[in-house]
Amino acid sequence: MLLSSTTSTTTTPPMSNDHQHTSVVRAGTRHLRPLFIAFVLVVVYMVVEIVAGFVTGSLALLSDAGHMATDAVGLGMALAAITAANKADSEGHRTYGLYRLEILAALANAVLLFGIAGYVLIEAARRFQDPPEVLSGPMLLVAGLGLIVNVIGWWLLRQGATESINVEGAFLEVLADLIGSIGVIIAALLLRYTGWAYADPIFGAAIGLFILPRAWRLGRKALRILVQAAPKGLDLEELRNQLASISGVTDIHDLHVWTLTSEMDVATVHLVNRDGTDPHPILDQARALLQDKYRISHATLQVEPDTHTGCQEVNW
Repeated sequence: MLLSSTTSTTTTPPMSNDHQHTSVVRAGTRHLRPLFIAFVLVVVYMVVEIVAGFVTGSLALLSDAGHMATDAVGLGMALAAITAANKADSEGHRTYGLYRLEILAALANAVLLFGIAGYVLIEAARRFQDPPEVLSGPMLLVAGLGLIVNVIGWWLLRQGATESINVEGAFLEVLADLIGSIGVIIAALLLRYTGWAYADPIFGAAIGLFILPRAWRLGRKALRILVQAAPKGLDLEELRNQLASISGVTDIHDLHVWTLTSEMDVATVHLVNRDGTDPHPILDQARALLQDKYRISHATLQVEPDTHTGCQEVNW
């Protein structure tokens, strides 16, 4: 006997009338406030650097202000992505909402980081050939202020970076700025007390080299999610075998697992059971396995009797 569609496709077994799904506050939303504070701090400091750069004639400060401008854009995109992802779809066309905007923002941040690193390396090479005259006093003062701003931003975003790939992108930009501020301070001290003109381009190149591998890692993670690859570290063959070992299951097919956005893995699978077997225990065990061991709380499980035909012919 074939199961009805309402019974065969569900995330939890229809054991009672109060079938409910737990509402989860996503990582990006939880860290929206510290992200906004970091954004305001970066914008304010960027304006200070631009003004100081023109007043003192320091190219180093103006270059770092450009760096901060790209960071402000990156943080702004991260904020916009989280805000848009939380908006309801009044027309009901986006069945997964706008959660993927967070991943797109993370990818855009990775591209920005590559651009920043490229600019810093090119500028460092130019300055190494012809070191400009820099006023080390104002440079040191503004770099010290930048260090304080970036330490605050790092502290605000450090937890969110471990939970949301979008926040991680913003965190990496703030971290790059923090390292950059330390480099500028050291370069300013060397310029002030030794007069060594090559300190500025050498530390600039070091900052660029520091940014590149982090940009690559962030971009790779975002692309992995966008191509809907299985979550990193998930053994699909092991999951397939454990689902197949559930009592009453004779076969499984159409197993798909992917990441929708940070902290939100999704799975779909067809479980074939012996004709006449109660599907409820199978749904219970499969759901518990996915949620407890693999932390996949959003799953669509279809249980179908082994006498049913048609599903396995769809193969993509």
